[in-house]
Amino acid sequence: MRLYLVRHGEANPKQEDPDRHLTRAGAAEVCKMAAFLKALDLEAAEVWHSTKTRARETAELVAKAIKPRPVLRERQDLSPNDPIAHVESEVAYAEEDLMIVGHMPFLGKLAAALLTGDDHAEMIAFAAAGVVCLERFEERHWAIRWMIVPELLAKCRRRARP
Repeated sequence: MRLYLVRHGEANPKQEDPDRHLTRAGAAEVCKMAAFLKALDLEAAEVWHSTKTRARETAELVAKAIKPRPVLRERQDLSPNDPIAHVESEVAYAEEDLMIVGHMPFLGKLAAALLTGDDHAEMIAFAAAGVVCLERFEERHWAIRWMIVPELLAKCRRRARP
């Protein structure tokens, strides 16, 4: 089982936009990430996202890269400072690949708990619009399969040009 953890794209400051929609640059980065993911032929039955606008917008853009089109599911328990225990338990026994679009510190704590059993272990530096793929090999044994951040995509594109 693979779990894709996606941090939302860059969002407007709360003072300017109380709903914190993605910025143009943030949406563009998410779209570039989605294009990269589409080339990987990812599969996921569902894409979970928090109730926050920036996470929903990111999930909608990234879900377009997954075939067959996954079910988008808004969840009340994926906000930045929510406890991870319930989600960790669900993910630990999930049968199908899953994507979670969310926030820091929630994503960092969830990844650390799955990988080490300690949600305070800082394991992964999540970038805005970044994706981490975790894989469960045995019951409750997880490993990092890969990670990609927008900065790496930009560098790859510049080097690929003749």
